[in-house]
Amino acid sequence: MASSHARFTFDLDLASRPVTAAAAVTSAPPTPMVPEDLVAQLIAQAREEAYSEGVATGERNATAVAAQTLAAAAGTLATQTAEMAAALDDATRDVRREAVELAGSIGRKLALHLLARYPTLELDALIAECMQNLSGVPHLVVRCNPAIADGIRDIATAHMQTSGFAGRLVVMGDPDIRLGDGRLEWVDGGLVRDIGAVSKDIDSKISAYLAATSGQAKQQESGH
Repeated sequence: MASSHARFTFDLDLASRPVTAAAAVTSAPPTPMVPEDLVAQLIAQAREEAYSEGVATGERNATAVAAQTLAAAAGTLATQTAEMAAALDDATRDVRREAVELAGSIGRKLALHLLARYPTLELDALIAECMQNLSGVPHLVVRCNPAIADGIRDIATAHMQTSGFAGRLVVMGDPDIRLGDGRLEWVDGGLVRDIGAVSKDIDSKISAYLAATSGQAKQQESGH
């Protein structure tokens, strides 16, 4: 009985066959296409991210530089302020010293001027005050410059009329006594009017004051 199946023949060529260009193009997978607007959007996004990152980095760098600059400026300002404060303290002490010395100098010149113009004024006040407390004293000696001896005698005599002193009055001119100065002497006491001694006492007090203020300033600077 004859078979109905086709008879297999061995005429099939299994060797590689050359592929034509048309076939290669036809068999290659299709290249995917990206829309241009999407590409533009991605590029713009990348640029924006890069710009934002650059701005942030720049801000951080600027902040760091500003902080360093501010710290350096603050340090410089603190140093300069301390130096200025020290210079101001020195200047204040100098001005205070000069002011006090000037006041003392003016005071001495004014006193000498008044003594030259009114040479009996100080002794007049001294005699008036003294005689109020010499009611039981037997005698009172007044020594002064010879140029004002007569005037002092008249002044002392006038004070005897209004005071408790009723003893003997002696007025003596002494060329060694400066004009305006004088000495009052009685049995158990005496008073001296010496402008030179007063001037020295004023100078001593001025020096003590300046030394005290200078010492206080140094203690404040050292923090003690």
